[in-house]
Amino acid sequence: MTIGVPKEIKAQENRVALLPSAAYQLVRHGREVFVERGAGAGSGYPDADYEQAGATLVAEHAEVFARADLIVKVKEPLPSEYPLLRAGQVLFTYLHLAANRELTEALLKSGTTCIAYETIEVNRRLPLLEPMSEIAGRMSVLVGGYFLAKHCGGTGTLLGGVPGVLPGKVVVIGGGAAGVNAARMATGLGADVTILEVDLERMRFLDITLHTAHTLYSNEAHLMELLPSVDLLIGAVLVPGAKAPKLIRRDMLRRMRPGSVLVDIAIDQGGCAETSRPTTHHDPVFTEEGVLHYCVANMPAAYARTATQALTNVTYRYVEQLADLGLAEACQRLPALLGGINVQAGQLTCRAVAEAHGLPWQAAKV
Repeated sequence: MTIGVPKEIKAQENRVALLPSAAYQLVRHGREVFVERGAGAGSGYPDADYEQAGATLVAEHAEVFARADLIVKVKEPLPSEYPLLRAGQVLFTYLHLAANRELTEALLKSGTTCIAYETIEVNRRLPLLEPMSEIAGRMSVLVGGYFLAKHCGGTGTLLGGVPGVLPGKVVVIGGGAAGVNAARMATGLGADVTILEVDLERMRFLDITLHTAHTLYSNEAHLMELLPSVDLLIGAVLVPGAKAPKLIRRDMLRRMRPGSVLVDIAIDQGGCAETSRPTTHHDPVFTEEGVLHYCVANMPAAYARTATQALTNVTYRYVEQLADLGLAEACQRLPALLGGINVQAGQLTCRAVAEAHGLPWQAAKV
């Protein structure tokens, strides 16, 4: 397969899907790699690095799609890219289809085989999603603490407090990769941290690894009890491939203090608050019911260099197998790839996405 790496066109998306070092390895395997000019600039990788790696630089966005059998991206295609996809092509990227019916229908129409990073599962883990969840989790405390500042409209509470002053209170809903990293950052600052989780084994793990954080079984009653004293509420809920459950209703937000902050990490999958809507890095917050909402849909793009390196670390082996062996044999060699196929030959092949949109589905076949 020939590999195409287009420049991301989503607002403030500075990541790139392939490092120059990864392009070099693919070229050594005898593969042609087409990289759009400027694709790596936002992550600190100039065109010259890709040229030196043996990749072919392409001036036009559409040409990358036209020349490549395998398109490797970071974020989902935008409407201007829908016509560039074609039958027989493989798209490998984050898709989050459960939250986007328009994109789902466009991919079905395209005939492209679409593999989503976020639904590749290995031993009950999501290895291609985890690095971005780790970054988003750590970021959630940084941005949440910043927007608590009075000049940002927050309460003026410093999460870590100071001697003689109690620290701020942070509640994290969900103890997965994003949640545990949020809790790590918040406890590191000295905040009073509570993690809501439903998996008792996971709570035991959190209790052992995060000595200063509290764990509490996640239900509506417990959340309602916590909300009046919360300074920073972090939604880190994930149901693999599915739309995020709406665990935070509008009436619940009214229990929070004006100027408190909600960071909804789950916004890629539709958000876990009734009031959440996607925002951008240039305009990241809005206020509902007196609570500042940070709902940036591509949080890790803020730290594009770190995120690009972390992403390529986990995606490269799949890209290499797809490029060298083709889809069918790559799925035999790496069976988890099969679970990543969300759309194939005009059919939905991910049950969670089909249920989110009320559409038929069938299991992927290779």
